[in-house]
Amino acid sequence: MLGNAVLISVIVMVVLSLVRVNVLFAILLAALTAGLVSGMGLVETINVLVSGMTGQANTALSYILLGAFAVMIGMSGITGMLVNRMLAVFNGKRKWLVLAIAGIAMLSQNAIPVHIAFIPILIPPLLGLFDKMKLDRRAVATALTFGLKTPYMTIPLGFGLIFQGIIKAEMEKNGMPIELKDVTLSMLLPGAGMVIGLFVAVFITYRKDRVAKEADKLDMPDIDIADSLSPNSSDTKWRIQHTMTVLAIVAALGTQLWTESLVLGALAGIIILFGTRVVKMFEGDRVVNEGIGMMGMIAFVMLIASGYATVLKETGSINELVEATTGIVGTSPLVLAIVMLSVGLVITMGIGSSFGTVPILAALYVPICMAAGLSPLATAALIGTAGALGDAGSPASDSTLGPTAGLNADGKHHHIWDTCVPTFLHYNIPLFIFGVIAALVL
Repeated sequence: MLGNAVLISVIVMVVLSLVRVNVLFAILLAALTAGLVSGMGLVETINVLVSGMTGQANTALSYILLGAFAVMIGMSGITGMLVNRMLAVFNGKRKWLVLAIAGIAMLSQNAIPVHIAFIPILIPPLLGLFDKMKLDRRAVATALTFGLKTPYMTIPLGFGLIFQGIIKAEMEKNGMPIELKDVTLSMLLPGAGMVIGLFVAVFITYRKDRVAKEADKLDMPDIDIADSLSPNSSDTKWRIQHTMTVLAIVAALGTQLWTESLVLGALAGIIILFGTRVVKMFEGDRVVNEGIGMMGMIAFVMLIASGYATVLKETGSINELVEATTGIVGTSPLVLAIVMLSVGLVITMGIGSSFGTVPILAALYVPICMAAGLSPLATAALIGTAGALGDAGSPASDSTLGPTAGLNADGKHHHIWDTCVPTFLHYNIPLFIFGVIAALVL
């Protein structure tokens, strides 16, 4: 198992990221490592990686357009009014502000399933407020990741219905029938671990004053977009352009929900803001340049991450890694849970997708769980938790890339040390512990 291409590749990616190698280079070098260890060769590995990048082309374009839309909203002045109102409401209440952001993020998964689309619109205008309040941005990163993960794990609505539906379908495909309500029930204990992780981050780990400094500018492009997004305290009157901006936001959201396309949703909002002259056409170059500055990095990382996941799958080493656990596990539920969750952590850290990991794990873990006498509830808890493990903390996951894209809009937030490491520690550890408990008691 120690010579497994996936295991070695993920270790390379994590180590390079921790020593502050840019995440793009870290993923590329990790992909090359996986290809070479598996015997694919450099040229074949690159070809597979490039071919796999098309899997996230739509997502990458969506993020670029969302970045441009966010910049236009900032230029309208409405974000300044929002921040001023929030300053009045949350002045001296940093913890409540962080929890409010976590609540908003939760709505993005179930009630209003826009995923990370809200981040470039909501977070950059608040950065000045965070600094004035001396709020540790790592607390905000953990709050955002909590809101992006916990709802789809525990609530069978929106993205949660998709995730839990995949668990149900894959378990049934592999010979273990289960009801959707039982999948939901099985994920409540792991979800409780996420809640504990959030409270530890907000009320203990990151409760002290911290102001992001220019020296922290290490991981994203050095493009100054703060001016267009910062609040203008002198302009507090509601104007016609603010009404048009609200209309554009509603149109963007409605279009996305109707067409299920982030690209069309962002375009709808952009067209309205240009058409109503909230933003003038001659400012288009500025909008595009600053939009790419905000979201371009995450778009390219998602493209590379998609290619990296394809390389990992093509090596055949994912199945080898999973199958290698069968000789270790035996029939002990405790050992079974620990090994399953460890393998899930490695795979998801590499692929960066909880949804994409579940079918891989279910195919080989359902027979193992059946042989060990585990109930469908315990099996669902293990598969769901193993799939979710690593999503928080993975450099290639949109659950970490999304928060970084918003918090680093002014270049003061590091993707690895300010987002990935905090979210890994506060969520993967309790997820692991509560996943093991769920396997033993359900």
